[in-house]
Amino acid sequence: MAYDQTDRPADQPSLAARLDAELRHAEPAAILEAAVRAFGDKLAMVSSFGAESAVLLHLAAQVKPDIPVLFLDTGMLFGQTLDYRKNLAQRLGLTDVRDLRPHYQDLAVSDPDAKLWQTDTDACCHIRKVLPLDRALADFDAWITGRKRFHGGDRLSLPVVEAAEHQVKFNPLANWTKDDLDAYAAKHDLPAHPLVAQGFPSIGCWPCTSPVEEGEDVRAGRWKGSQKSECGIHLTRAPGVGVAGSPANVGGDI
Repeated sequence: MAYDQTDRPADQPSLAARLDAELRHAEPAAILEAAVRAFGDKLAMVSSFGAESAVLLHLAAQVKPDIPVLFLDTGMLFGQTLDYRKNLAQRLGLTDVRDLRPHYQDLAVSDPDAKLWQTDTDACCHIRKVLPLDRALADFDAWITGRKRFHGGDRLSLPVVEAAEHQVKFNPLANWTKDDLDAYAAKHDLPAHPLVAQGFPSIGCWPCTSPVEEGEDVRAGRWKGSQKSECGIHLTRAPGVGVAGSPANVGGDI
């Protein structure tokens, strides 16, 4: 079934279901091509430039090197992540990487001492990740994530395409295994995030990211010792929680 930007119904769940049916067994590159074909300049990619990010970023660079790549610079990232973001984007030829930062007013009111993570990690993620991403995504009709089913938890049933409130969300790597990722990275000689060699298979902000012990889940080092497993950008929130004037988007290592 053909589809393009002029063949997009207002009912995003119906569109997402149709795209998922068509693409659920497709290769990541084909999924990305279909996303670009359907949404064009109204499509963005969200990337943490984390442990597994290079594969999807490389794929995107082959399909649309000027795709807007939204990078959440929380102010608490590892220095290695910031260096990796700069070097990898340059190496892959991605020309529109956008650094999203929390608003000064949000920090001044809710986290003036940058210690909120010690008492309320959900609130910390909300002002440093969720709100900045909501603001940026208000300009787009669809976005791409790097989530995979093998990460476990709620991601075990991850579709290739899903509805995200007023948007459509693509998960091109949903079907791929860790072996698939490793093989692709090796084939294309993609540089690993420097913290991977130090035992970090999933990388977020430094206060809430720990090395993982052998045999533990890939995301076991995120918010270790708590029940938290997602930063919030991939979780449904109650109406009105989002930024005023922007849609309440459904919104982890991304």
